[in-house]
Amino acid sequence: MTHPAPLWQHRAFSRLWAAQAISSFGARITREGLPILAITSLAIPASGLGMLSAVTGGAAVLTGLLGGRFVDSRARRPVLVGADLFRTLVLLTIPLAATLQVLGLPQLLVIAALVGAASVLFDMASHAYLPGLIGPDRLMDGNARLASTDAIAEMGGPALAGLLFQWLSAPFALAVNAGTYLASGLILMRIHEPEPPPDIPPPRHWTTEISEGLRLSWGEPPVRALLLMGLIQGLFGGVFGALYILFALKTLNLPTGLLGLAIAMGGVGALISAWLGPWLARKIGMGPAIIATLTGASLSALMIATAPTDRVGAMTVMILTQVTGDAFGGAAWMLMATLRQGIMPQAVLGRVAGAFQASAGLVAIPGALFGGWLGTVLGVRETLLIAAAGFLVIPMIGMLSPLRAVRVNQ
Repeated sequence: MTHPAPLWQHRAFSRLWAAQAISSFGARITREGLPILAITSLAIPASGLGMLSAVTGGAAVLTGLLGGRFVDSRARRPVLVGADLFRTLVLLTIPLAATLQVLGLPQLLVIAALVGAASVLFDMASHAYLPGLIGPDRLMDGNARLASTDAIAEMGGPALAGLLFQWLSAPFALAVNAGTYLASGLILMRIHEPEPPPDIPPPRHWTTEISEGLRLSWGEPPVRALLLMGLIQGLFGGVFGALYILFALKTLNLPTGLLGLAIAMGGVGALISAWLGPWLARKIGMGPAIIATLTGASLSALMIATAPTDRVGAMTVMILTQVTGDAFGGAAWMLMATLRQGIMPQAVLGRVAGAFQASAGLVAIPGALFGGWLGTVLGVRETLLIAAAGFLVIPMIGMLSPLRAVRVNQ
């Protein structure tokens, strides 16, 4: 029997891998950069940061609901290229507006929504593109390599963001961010490997279209459990994500450079995740490995919320939790994506990925708005403690579902 060549010899995958690496750097700079811009340049309070997270979540909902059929009915590589180029153009409007002295919160909200929508579309297309590019037998290896790419980006991206925001004014630091998406798009243009022809879904009423991915996901018990866990993650992640940067900069009094360094150390954990996920799946099975890694990630979030305010103590906890949180969280994401890709038919992966994006984004909107309001009323640390406690519900759902019995990627 002829064995396929190693992935490092697969030219098309190598280019996808390189593009994903650069795009991942851009995504990290965007993730940290927009809240930093809002706090340092526009003096936005907690409620405004909640709005910023909410519009990003809203964009995820709409794109996830409406983008699944779009991804499944056409070649995926052009979608990836288009998403990269679109994000480039949108982010370049920030330094332009700053030069004209018209940059404000309304524009920042629009940019967050547009970049968030394009990022979700990119993720959906990438999720659906990979199986046809490398084949189902190499999915675990391919996802592990992409996870290691994310790990490197997690180390370098936030640190680069922190330095850029110290060296340059916040708006112009995001111009560098736009360049990463441009480079990713140019590399993706060089992939010429033919894709399997899309299995174009028949035209249906729009309400059927947007619910198709949810119905398909709900029909498979292990995937249903993943969907429910994603809902809880989205809800409390909306609360946590809205206040994380504010907590680090104002409650813990960390400068942007140290914050970027702390977040970058999560890349060490993400590198570990590329090994940890497959190792745990082999040792205890796919489902139990997902539950175990989600438990570790939830406990790491709880440690963040209890970080001390002295600089040494704060940095110690932030670095430790970034390493452990990204190790467990990255492993969980990789295992969950691999399980979905193995269970669901390739023809519906775009709609299924859209269902996961949309459902998590839908509940993240009230989560972010409520988190911003509660952070103002109750306090930022107290609100993060509530969110961290909510994360502990996620592995409990897995333990009470058929996922606990899944031993191999089906």
